[in-house]
Amino acid sequence: MGLTPDLLMADMGARAGAAARLVAAAPTAVKAAAVQAMAAAIRANAADILAANARDMAAADGLSPAMQDRLLLTPARVEGIADAVAQVAALPDPVGETIREWRQPNGLQFRRVRVPLGVIGIIFESRPNVTADAGVLCLMAGNACILRGGSEAAESNRALHRCLAAGLAAAGLPADAIQLVPTTDRAMVGAMLGAAGLIDVIIPRGGKSLVARVQAEARVPVLAHLDGNNHVYVDGAANPEMARAVVLNAKLRRTGVCGAMETLLIDRAYPQTPALLAALLDAGCECRAEAALLPLDARLKPAVPEDWDTEYLDAICAVAQVDGVEGAIAHIEAHGSHHTDAIVSADEAVAQRFLAAVDSAILLWNASTQFADGGEFGFGAEIGIATGRLHARGPVALEGLTSYKTVVTGSGQVRPV
Repeated sequence: MGLTPDLLMADMGARAGAAARLVAAAPTAVKAAAVQAMAAAIRANAADILAANARDMAAADGLSPAMQDRLLLTPARVEGIADAVAQVAALPDPVGETIREWRQPNGLQFRRVRVPLGVIGIIFESRPNVTADAGVLCLMAGNACILRGGSEAAESNRALHRCLAAGLAAAGLPADAIQLVPTTDRAMVGAMLGAAGLIDVIIPRGGKSLVARVQAEARVPVLAHLDGNNHVYVDGAANPEMARAVVLNAKLRRTGVCGAMETLLIDRAYPQTPALLAALLDAGCECRAEAALLPLDARLKPAVPEDWDTEYLDAICAVAQVDGVEGAIAHIEAHGSHHTDAIVSADEAVAQRFLAAVDSAILLWNASTQFADGGEFGFGAEIGIATGRLHARGPVALEGLTSYKTVVTGSGQVRPV
């Protein structure tokens, strides 16, 4: 008879804690060698990974097209996973970095230094690349991790985890530094959320229901990654060709990623609104528009209130007209998820007002929201986009997986009574 979820979590957590202490002290070169070996193992085992993914896809009939796209691996996507892993090995090691240094009048020298978080629990859905991204980022930041992927990607996750384990072994690092929960039992999620003293931080990566459950039930700190209800605001001063290119890319490059545009906001002063909407419609995007826009194109569908708050992850977007940048700011404040929002404008003053006033983790000026990705930021990979206001914001990569301690050096000082 197998272990209960709580006992399995206790065993995995204890082993992860022991591994975390070893990884925290591992030299940069050793960690980098492990990550390079992981990338090589992914490339060498691409056929096995694709075969495992094919088994997952064969059982994915009940998933939405967007979720199936997230689950699907192709030879190019597997190579992309290996590339992202290899890039992490070349990034600066944050562990031990001095963030700030100062001296007090009494002669005490203070130094704030980056340190690993410890054991990180990551609960995620659908996207098997998270197994590789999360494992290598946690390792390079000096942490151990426990990964719990969705049942829909179980075979793919196991195949990728075997490559990570091979990299750890090649570098002489403990296998328990990157553990994959060996069961799809949903009770393991609850066991992880209650694992205070075993897991130091939980990171959920998935839909609203998963994140809501984690935030409601967790007994350990949570680094939240909420949905991407992202906006592109086309200002009256936008270049029409640029606006068309940015909007089409933001919505349709890959509709199932969290950086996809979900709502298009158009300044009432923008002179080419019909052409912009026609470009989206011609490209196969369903546009759900407010009533005032409906006469512009017979293909437009009327929006309902829920559309302004929906992450479609599909070739669908909501469209509204607003009164200039202040109208865009107000709409995003009312309906945005603090993930990623963009402005297209040739007016620098208007753009700076937007960038200063919109409270999102990622803001773009004259660029597609699809750049909301750790690789595009130069981070090699990411665990997700953090949308909260504490600790880490935006793509969470190496620095986001560290904390700090303060080292104080004196020369015999004592504090006066």
